[in-house]
Amino acid sequence: MNITCPNCKSDHITSKDVGRKTGGFIGAVSGAAGGVTGALSGAEAGAAMGVVGGPIGVALGGIAGAIFGGLLGGAAGGVAGAKLGQAVDEEVLDNFECKDCGFCFNNRL
Repeated sequence: MNITCPNCKSDHITSKDVGRKTGGFIGAVSGAAGGVTGALSGAEAGAAMGVVGGPIGVALGGIAGAIFGGLLGGAAGGVAGAKLGQAVDEEVLDNFECKDCGFCFNNRL
């Protein structure tokens, strides 16, 4: 798809992707917080089952669960937030900027 500036007809166009970047960041932070919270509550159940492994097994299982939950939640939240932000970029914001004249525009017809 060749995009040209509606103001000066230049083809030196870049996309700003503000919505995608912002949505990805917010989604990653909130997903990581939710993942850690879920992992910490799940660590209680793991601690009850980890009694067989001893105190070291309980501690390591809880820490690993919290880290893994945070990473997994952050990744899932980041992807979801970026997709939502991309939709905002495409439908709401003036996502494209002409490098020649500085005009910002969207690609909706």
